[in-house]
Amino acid sequence: MTPTRFERAGENGRLTVAVPSKGRMLQPTLDLCAAAGLSFETTDRALLVPCANAPVDLLLVRPHDIPEYVQDGVVDAGITGANLVVESEAEVETLAELGFARCTLEAAVPVDATAAALADLDGLRVATAYPVSTRSCLAEHGVTAELVAISGSVEAAPRLGLAEAIVDLVSTGSTASANGLRRIGRLLESQAVLLASREPDAGKTEHVERLQLMLEAVVAARRRRYVMMNAPADALDEIRSVLPSMGAPSVLELADPGQIAVHAAIDADRVWDLLAPLKAAGATSILVMPVERLVP
Repeated sequence: MTPTRFERAGENGRLTVAVPSKGRMLQPTLDLCAAAGLSFETTDRALLVPCANAPVDLLLVRPHDIPEYVQDGVVDAGITGANLVVESEAEVETLAELGFARCTLEAAVPVDATAAALADLDGLRVATAYPVSTRSCLAEHGVTAELVAISGSVEAAPRLGLAEAIVDLVSTGSTASANGLRRIGRLLESQAVLLASREPDAGKTEHVERLQLMLEAVVAARRRRYVMMNAPADALDEIRSVLPSMGAPSVLELADPGQIAVHAAIDADRVWDLLAPLKAAGATSILVMPVERLVP
């Protein structure tokens, strides 16, 4: 049952946004909100944190509780893991993927087990801290397993004889390997997401849309770099042939005759492959800078 102590949150016209109070999503979530332009100060004991420069209050609660809080209208929006939304079965709207806290829900078995794929889990005992997600995802693969719900060190279940396989969240896979487990299949991909109610407060719709816009602008900007360079005007065609961008690059004439400046926003992942070809094409004084916000 949803707690009642925050039932009146947001009734003063301010937007109440539930964010994780602990765990690996806490700091990235606060950093994202700050990068989006929200000014706030948190303390160890603060549960409701008002933003000084926007009609927004951050409510720090357990990540697992956020989907239900959003569904029940206790808060206007929330940030938590997509896997927790699936696990809660909450009826909420996912407004945006936020690009951090990436992980996957995967099945693993002892290294000496014969199981090699998800289909091999049929009829086996499978330990997991995410029984709802596991049952649903296995059913999509036509697999029926006996689920053993565990809260804690799921990796130890096969060693203790509690189960023959596990399903758990994986970031790097190092924990599974360290516990003598072999991954055999992926059930679900997850990352931090922005949630809102499917029946939002009509008076808060504009605030929710603005929050979504500001957060998405930061997420999009983090995937981009702004590149500036000088070049001879006759090198422009060759530079454009190797320069991917969101559209046509900006081209400016410089004071020196026959010289231009070329500006473009590119995927951050492409920087490694681009600098040498740009230099070979005639570009000089190449600057690569982060982008603070990007609104397409």
